[in-house]
Amino acid sequence: MTDRNVILVGPMGVGKTTVGRALAKIASMDFVDCDIELERRTGVDVTTIFEIEGEAGFRRRESEMLREIAARSATVIATGGGVVLGEENRNVLRQSGLVIYLTAPVKKLLRRTRNSKTRPLLQTADPAATLGALMETRDPLYREVADLVFRVDDRSPQSLARRIYESISQHENV
Repeated sequence: MTDRNVILVGPMGVGKTTVGRALAKIASMDFVDCDIELERRTGVDVTTIFEIEGEAGFRRRESEMLREIAARSATVIATGGGVVLGEENRNVLRQSGLVIYLTAPVKKLLRRTRNSKTRPLLQTADPAATLGALMETRDPLYREVADLVFRVDDRSPQSLARRIYESISQHENV
């Protein structure tokens, strides 16, 4: 592997953090989750940031964090699900490494997120409709920035990380 970053994008609940950690271990790279790092630095969770600053305030913080983390090298970066909404963020993603889009059917995402209280955008009367609408808006943006796309299936995160690592290795040798 090179010193390029590997940046994971995709919807909430798709497994960016879990797969990212496994990929970083396999590739002997550093790992950073943008949301976890933001929570560490602010001392509060994403839900609290949303409550106090609204989505716009959160997105500003998210963009600043992305620019800073993306300036690193040889790092696997798990982004927040909405990071692709900002055009500047999409430019940062494309310029900062190899972008991997992890995708899954809305039903699977809903199963994975249904009991979560830490996903402010899903605290609605109809989380399935919300998640479907988010995917309708965001899927084209994820695809716009992605160098490679992987559909999350029922295999283990470690198995998916190995598949990604093998693909990256082939991609880098092109």
